[in-house]
Amino acid sequence: MYARVVRFTDVTPDRIDSIIARVEEQDGPPPGVDSTGMKLLVDESQGTAVFVGFFETEEKMRESSAILEAMDTADTPGTRASADLCEVKLERDA
Repeated sequence: MYARVVRFTDVTPDRIDSIIARVEEQDGPPPGVDSTGMKLLVDESQGTAVFVGFFETEEKMRESSAILEAMDTADTPGTRASADLCEVKLERDA
């Protein structure tokens, strides 16, 4: 499994509410993004968020990353501070 991890700054509660509403209205990821799931972590006190998108293969992650990088900044939680393309080496749920 692979994960695209993006950190955002300048995040506001209104932007998060907008993102949540848009995601809940859609049946899946944006066109061309072949992901298996996602998580959005938000620290309102610091105005930051971390988006984690999951992918079956490195190729799908890289192809989807190019599409996500081209997104209008108005469709993101805030200012993109970093983006990492990672292989998931360990996963554990309680």
